[in-house]
Amino acid sequence: MSSATQSPHVDLRFLRDDGHLSTGIGVLVQGALPPVLPAFAGILVMGVLLFTGFEDLNGVTLFAPAAALLLSGVASAHPHNGRFDWIVPPLLRAAEYLYLCALGYGSGVPGPLVFALVALVIFHHGSAVRRVRHGIPPSEWARLAMLGWDGRMLLIAAGGALGWLPFTYGLLLGYLAVLLAWETTTSWLSAPVTAVAVEPREGQGGAVASDN
Repeated sequence: MSSATQSPHVDLRFLRDDGHLSTGIGVLVQGALPPVLPAFAGILVMGVLLFTGFEDLNGVTLFAPAAALLLSGVASAHPHNGRFDWIVPPLLRAAEYLYLCALGYGSGVPGPLVFALVALVIFHHGSAVRRVRHGIPPSEWARLAMLGWDGRMLLIAAGGALGWLPFTYGLLLGYLAVLLAWETTTSWLSAPVTAVAVEPREGQGGAVASDN
């Protein structure tokens, strides 16, 4: 288990990688719901929609699996301090990978393009875990600019609804690549040497839970 799940002071909401929409839904509920059940429910509904309507994913139906996963957004403001809440970020990440792969490969998007986009999102998530370990969180503007799992999925769905799916995959790939390269390079170069070189002691983390 990574330090992100070991330390009670690490804010797992940072690792969820929520976008504007999921965060807004969570604010409305004000953290009243624990996150595990909504995440499982959203992923279950998304999976059913993907596999039962796989050949008919076109137009507005492209949004249905992504919208179903937004069920997990109702718990985005919860402090994620429960015993099993650490499982929610991996579940959301796996759901995003599944959606991008299923939609891309099932709709005739070139395989290398789908692979490159999914690999880049995986790199983004891996970088987030690494940042937690070293206490170098990204700037707020960069976090918002990454769109979150919900923003990325809905953008791909919109591209598919307009008939621009390969173009949308390529556009999102280029956008994320430039953003990640710039922000990752500048943030790590500006970090103190001790923050990069020294592993945090037990009880420390890169993203500290806030009161809100």
